[in-house]
Order: sequence, then C-alpha cells, then structure tokens
Amino acid sequence: MTVSETSGTVYVVATPIGNLEDLSPRAQRVLREVALIACEDTRHTALLCQRFQITTPRVSLHAHNEAKRVPELLLRLQRGDSIALVSDAGTPLVSDPGERLVRAALDADIAVVPVPGPSAVLAALVASGFATRSFAFVGFLPRKGAERARTLAALAAFPGTLVLFEAPNRAAATLADLHAALGPRRVALARELTKLHETVLRGRLGEIALEELRGELTIAIEGPDADEVSAASAEDIDAAADRLLASGLSSRDAARQLAHDTGLARSDAYSRVLARAKRGG
Repeated sequence: MTVSETSGTVYVVATPIGNLEDLSPRAQRVLREVALIACEDTRHTALLCQRFQITTPRVSLHAHNEAKRVPELLLRLQRGDSIALVSDAGTPLVSDPGERLVRAALDADIAVVPVPGPSAVLAALVASGFATRSFAFVGFLPRKGAERARTLAALAAFPGTLVLFEAPNRAAATLADLHAALGPRRVALARELTKLHETVLRGRLGEIALEELRGELTIAIEGPDADEVSAASAEDIDAAADRLLASGLSSRDAARQLAHDTGLARSDAYSRVLARAKRGG
C-alpha cells in the first residue's frame, strides 16, 4: 500500500493512566502540532491539555458516534490535516474506541503513526511478577452466558500469563468464575495504577481477599504450572529438552532455552531438563 503524500496523518497517542508526568515530550509535541485531537471524552482530555497548555481544537470520538464521526475526520485527513487520536487514559484502541478511524485511514492510504506511552496492560503485567515471555490480553470478559463460558475455557488452555480488565462492581464474580475455570493460580489485582493510592494485591484465585476497590481493575493471572500441562504438551516439551541436551548445551543453558521456547517458568524448565538428563544418562 502506498501512503498518500498529500493527506494528513493519524497519530495514535498514548496518554497517562493516572500520573500526568507520564505524558511523553513527543506526545506533547504531537498534540500541539496536529490540527485536531479526537478524544474519547473531550472534557477529560481538556484537563490534560490545560495541564500542558495545549490549545489544539478537540472533537469527540467514542463508541456512540464513531459511525458518523469517522467520515468527517477522514475528509479532513484527505485534505491534509493531521489528527491525534487519544482515549481517556492509556493507549487508544486497547478496549477503547478508535479502531474504526484507524481502519478507515489505512484503507484510504493515510499514514497511521503510533506514539507509544502508558498502558495499564503492560504496567500490571510487569508489576505482577509473572512470566512476560508469553502473555495474552483479554480485555473485558463477556458478561454472561455461553460466550463467557467459551472464553473462560479458552483461557484455561492458554499456556502463558493472562491480563484482563474488570469493573470493581463485577470483580468478585469474575474472580470466582476465573477460579472455577483456572483453579487456584496466582493472581495480581492492580488498581489505581500510577496514582497516589496505587495498589497491587497478590494471592491465589479462590483465596485472595478483595478490599474496597475503586476504578477499573487490571487483573494478571499466572500461567499454568507444570502439573497442568497436558500429556501431549509434556511429551513435546520433553522432546524439546532432549534435542537441546543432544545439541551439547549444558543443563542450565538448555533450561534457559526451553523456558524461552515454551513459556515455562525457568524453574520448571530446569527441573524438566534435569529429569531428561538423568534419564539419558
């Protein structure tokens, strides 16, 4: 696809999830230089702009007006105006509006440029202490019914760390459903990330005690341990361990590579490699 040289650009700009100091200098410059800022909520973004003395005009772009607004924005882009897309907090499109605008821009050969920055998903993931080599972001679970059951069953089969969002009033029910589907895995509940009262509660599904929660909750769940790996997967992992040992790697180096290739925790990979080494010896 050839990007039009006469059209403007869509900048997908990440904004703070709490602490305003996280708005990058590049993001500030882009918000000042574009012709228009498309906001999930213009009132919310107005507060951010006031803090950084950004006077760029703003227009709303949310789930209820996307269908009508996108053609208007596309016309401005085709005329040469550049537009910054922001959500109320974090990275746009991640469980937030904006996907329709980005898709329409790309279909019209208009450049889309990410301006990376704050993300509740990554903040919760790195604070959880769980493996980051393989993880899945789930967003919000379906509210109920067969779709929710199917989603939970699919999550149980995923081998890495899971990250999802939930509203505080639904957190208890969601944690109970996750426990039923995944068992007593370790979990980290992150709330008020980057804010004054930032808290990460850690424990196990089925055991962790919920405190009074405010604001959207980001939940990180550790992947299955070695005992939960299916027989077929166990055979594949053992075969991979055998190949690594046969290549001449030490047990420690083989375990490191096995963990990288399979998403196993380093300690689990080392135990498996040692077991295969003894078997071979």
